[in-house]
Amino acid sequence: MSNLTKSVLRYGNSLIAANSSNALKNVFGKRDFTRTLWHLCKNPDASGAAGVTSTVLNVHKPSLSCSCGCGGAKHMHSKGERELVEFLTEEILAERKSQKVKTIPTTLDGFSVKLEGADVELTKQTEKEKIVINFNVNHTVDTEDEPELNPNAEKAEIGEMRSKPRFEVDIIKGNTTLSFTCSFLEGTPQEGEYNDIFGIDEMSIFQGEWNDKVYAVAGDVLDGYLYDLLMNLLEEKGISNEFAEKLSDLATGFEHSSYIALLESLSKFTTGK
Repeated sequence: MSNLTKSVLRYGNSLIAANSSNALKNVFGKRDFTRTLWHLCKNPDASGAAGVTSTVLNVHKPSLSCSCGCGGAKHMHSKGERELVEFLTEEILAERKSQKVKTIPTTLDGFSVKLEGADVELTKQTEKEKIVINFNVNHTVDTEDEPELNPNAEKAEIGEMRSKPRFEVDIIKGNTTLSFTCSFLEGTPQEGEYNDIFGIDEMSIFQGEWNDKVYAVAGDVLDGYLYDLLMNLLEEKGISNEFAEKLSDLATGFEHSSYIALLESLSKFTTGK
């Protein structure tokens, strides 16, 4: 069974057990007005990272007969289609202007990065073992802070939009895999608690390929000391708080570029190009 299939099945099981309203919001909630608020409220660096070449969006100039830019003679559009394409043209330009990451890195702290659709796979091979991290950026974006709705303000203040996906960590030695399902923690740690930004949702160990008959234990029922030792093990393998932050940065940049690509595809679909 592939890693993607394993992640889908496990993710479904995790959703059934989840009791957090925020978790349900991330999975089932629609993308609301925060996208528009983002590019209105942020002060993006349009120049991009040093040495990185960004892709320039070519926008067609509207013709006299059709303001969507299709040329008018070849395509006939309804009022709804014209309004949609006009909005998308402005939205794509605004999203590109606010885009912080122009190019997705091919490596991350010794892990090679592979992108396929909305899936991301990070792989690191050593003489003794292979470590594979998988996650999907769909439904992973939310703002760091809720919008502050001030009726006297011209626009709402909103936190940075971040992608914090649930991710699978497989440590493979020979034919045996030690597997963890991890997710980012919400809220601020209380006094006396560890400052971990992610935690273990589930742990299992199996031979060969994973299947739904493999026993797995939830992280919150593990012995506390054992849980700490497993977190230490992950840190030794390179999956630390600092790495998790970089993983979130990568996921955020990739999700944003995927969103822009979706808008462009929608525009092309609407214009019939």
